[in-house]
Amino acid sequence: MALNSKTALARARACLNIETAAIRATSRGLDASFVAVASAIEDAASRGQRLIFSGVGKSAHIAQKLCGTFNSTGISSCFLDPTQALHGDLGLVENGDLALLLSNSGQSEEIIRLVPCLKRFGVRIVAFTSTPDSELARNADLQLIYHVPREACPLALAPTASTTAALALGDALAMVLLEARGLTRDDFARFHPAGNLGRVLLLRVRDIMRTGERLALAPDSVSVQDAILAMTKAKSGSIALTSARGGRLSGILTDGDVRRAALSTGPAFLTSPVAQFMTRRPKTIRDTALGVDALRLFEAHKIDDLIVVDGRNRPVGLVDGQDLPKLKIV
Repeated sequence: MALNSKTALARARACLNIETAAIRATSRGLDASFVAVASAIEDAASRGQRLIFSGVGKSAHIAQKLCGTFNSTGISSCFLDPTQALHGDLGLVENGDLALLLSNSGQSEEIIRLVPCLKRFGVRIVAFTSTPDSELARNADLQLIYHVPREACPLALAPTASTTAALALGDALAMVLLEARGLTRDDFARFHPAGNLGRVLLLRVRDIMRTGERLALAPDSVSVQDAILAMTKAKSGSIALTSARGGRLSGILTDGDVRRAALSTGPAFLTSPVAQFMTRRPKTIRDTALGVDALRLFEAHKIDDLIVVDGRNRPVGLVDGQDLPKLKIV
């Protein structure tokens, strides 16, 4: 059967709308039981206990993803295969752990069989399901309920809206706890040391700034011509200018400032003091700041160059906007 473009797009939009409706219904249904689960996780984490995620079928995939999410935010978690658990893997469970058992119907045989086994180890059970009156929910200590008006599958068979809602609810739980526990970007970076994410989170401004011969720097008493020569030598589109007192930053002169000065003043501007045309109180960043903080300043203020200063407001480097893509910070 040939794929009809119009029909395909209409069906795709219908699917997305159905899954969106499930997330909205889940959001509206949040109540004190969600807070109780969040508090239980916070308590377990504070005592050095783990979260045990388990599920079968598509729920297993959601459980594994959420396990990774919680680990990445510093809450120790593991996935327990419900079948393997009954054949020795319960050895990873400890008294005081908290188990989040995922089952859309709340009637998955493998999960139901796991409940009493976990309780024998002193593990509290969270029923993570869309069916609050299911056997799993009735036998659990806590409930985490998501709401699914209907699945997006036209046959009403393939898990679609249910898996989306479960994943979104689990993510919401993780983000609530991330904020409540005061996790910082530095903390997050410790759990993501590899890959592009780790690179972005770990880079400091001092690691990416231009220094030495690549930093155009001069007193604000020099002429515009001398400032341009320093910029040219450093192959830079700007120059950091300093005051006579302590070498503190007093302003910045950019290529744009030079062009505007030439148009408004004429050739005579070359011999004029650079302080006459520089931009005073430019945007700056500390050398100890994170690279992503520099990116935010570039995006917020639409600038091309960012002067880096030390604790005494002395220019020590320059972050050129053109360097960010090369460093994979964007």
